[in-house]
Amino acid sequence: MEAKGDTQWSSIIVPSVQEMVKEKMITVPPRYVRSDQDKIEVADDSSLITEIPIIDMERLSSSIAIDSDSELVNHGIDPSFLDRLKSEIQDFFNLPMEEKKKFWQNPNEMEGFGQAFVLSEDQKLDWADLFFVIVQPVHLRKPHLFPKLPLPFRDTLEMYSAEVKNIAKNLIAKMAKTLLIKTEEIEETFGDDMFQSMRMNYYPPCPQPDKVVGLTPHSDAVGLTILLQVTEVEGLQIKKDGTWFFVKPLPNAFIVNVGDVLEIVTNGTYRSMEHRAVVNAEKERLSIATFHNPGLNKEVAPAKSLVEKQRKGANFRSLKTKDYLKGLFSRELYGKSYLDAMRI
Repeated sequence: MEAKGDTQWSSIIVPSVQEMVKEKMITVPPRYVRSDQDKIEVADDSSLITEIPIIDMERLSSSIAIDSDSELVNHGIDPSFLDRLKSEIQDFFNLPMEEKKKFWQNPNEMEGFGQAFVLSEDQKLDWADLFFVIVQPVHLRKPHLFPKLPLPFRDTLEMYSAEVKNIAKNLIAKMAKTLLIKTEEIEETFGDDMFQSMRMNYYPPCPQPDKVVGLTPHSDAVGLTILLQVTEVEGLQIKKDGTWFFVKPLPNAFIVNVGDVLEIVTNGTYRSMEHRAVVNAEKERLSIATFHNPGLNKEVAPAKSLVEKQRKGANFRSLKTKDYLKGLFSRELYGKSYLDAMRI
């Protein structure tokens, strides 16, 4: 069992944006105004269909390459179950503030309601609230969070956790097979002790949406992310060839993101995708991202069998997952800068 201190990542506690917008504000508070964001071109809607690949899980074979950012359909999870999950996530964010405070971040912790990667009191903030929680392995769950979630929400998340974990393991195995990485090597890295966490995101309407960012541009510092868009409201964008593209929500489809850890494991063959969230003036948007990483005591490193086959050496240094995550949460979120720090 990993020591409790291995998951003591922290983020400064900040106000709830969801509560803030109830005050019917006209202008955005200065701390949320993001003039620091680059003004990159955003593609028009006609580019969506050709830019975001669709993965059909029923037809997926080891000979089919998986793109770094794709929409996954026919994944085998009952649509009625996903509808229930979506409804319960919305209910959870709509709990009275007195109830939500029971699940708020504690000082020097990351899990709970709040924001992530906030390291200073003058740091710019995202226009969002999130709820972050460690789900697997079970012994790492904080007693005051996951076990205390209201029913039936807790049971629904438990079932969802198992379903998406199986999908993630299946996809990672097929990607490894495509690259001729030894099966036992990938199973050792992403085994039954896989580290799984969830982040539920709530993006309220904003009176000045062009002045804020819902989620800072970044790549996920994980193996594989499976994202479900709870509301079918556009807001997720991916960056490709210097342009931002909207990801159009497909009903009950998953967004599959290759993370930095898989870029490391595949020695750069699969590239993590930089993405961000934007908001609008009229509609709220919700999503749930489930992150999958090697166990905390496993090594994050290029697969040896792949490096030997490539005959060009490792492009990234090796680090235990818990040390990798400790370094991640000690920095502000910014593009792929953390992955760059791992390069040799």
